[in-house]
Amino acid sequence: MTHVAVATACADRGHYFVPAASRYSTYLSIGIFLTALGFIFRLNGTPAGGWSMLAGAALIAYVVIGWFGQIIGENIRGVYTKWEDRSYRIGMVWFIFSEVMFFACFFGALYYIRRIALPELGSFEAALSPYGQFTSVWPSAGPLGDPFSPMHAWGIPALNTMLLLTSGATLTWAHWGLIKGKRGQLNFGLLLTVLLGSTFMGFQIFEYAHAYSEMGLTLGAGVYGATFYILTGFHGFHVTLGTIMLMVMLGRGLKGHFSEHNHFAFEAVAWYWHFVDVVWLILFVFVYIL
Repeated sequence: MTHVAVATACADRGHYFVPAASRYSTYLSIGIFLTALGFIFRLNGTPAGGWSMLAGAALIAYVVIGWFGQIIGENIRGVYTKWEDRSYRIGMVWFIFSEVMFFACFFGALYYIRRIALPELGSFEAALSPYGQFTSVWPSAGPLGDPFSPMHAWGIPALNTMLLLTSGATLTWAHWGLIKGKRGQLNFGLLLTVLLGSTFMGFQIFEYAHAYSEMGLTLGAGVYGATFYILTGFHGFHVTLGTIMLMVMLGRGLKGHFSEHNHFAFEAVAWYWHFVDVVWLILFVFVYIL
């Protein structure tokens, strides 16, 4: 009996599916190591750093495509049961929780700087003045940061907010289409969401270019520049990742992979995308407006 037949038989009896041994985890570890090593080399000016990072990134991409492709194939063959579905849902919940904690750290740093560090430094303004034009008023570059113009909310950031909110609506519309068995609505809603996410990233790249070239808002602009780019940059990375995931869902939707009762991969990506939307709303208020 083949491994697939054994797995199918186990699934029919309600047993947890155990896949065959795989080398993907080893390849992924090597890819992460090469990427980190290359980054360290780059920081120290070693020419091999760039090649190491490229090799690591290529290996990681190979693992992601191969490993997820294997999981998709197993799902299509019907070897998964309620046990695997529950496991994937719990795993996705914990993954999103870890992302919540990730962003909470940076929002916590922003809160500490604005509400604790700056007021304390305010009592030393006279002592810090020889190091630069420092005032304990936000936005501040600190005593050693370069001068800059703060980013205003009612331009590209507000437009990007509307784009992300609309993308959440189009994704929910696509989900409704999937539940009702309307493949056209599913695929068109996913296509709109991908386009909106891509447009968001295009505007953010333009915003960064404008900030660097005309506003003096760089990583050298002290604590304001650092917190601005860390928060918006990591969020932009998550939007990019989410858009890639949505493109995969669109490709699978066009191939007819999902059904009304078997589409957790779509739900997982939808959870992730709505999380990205919520983070942006918080970021828009505390970074751009307040």
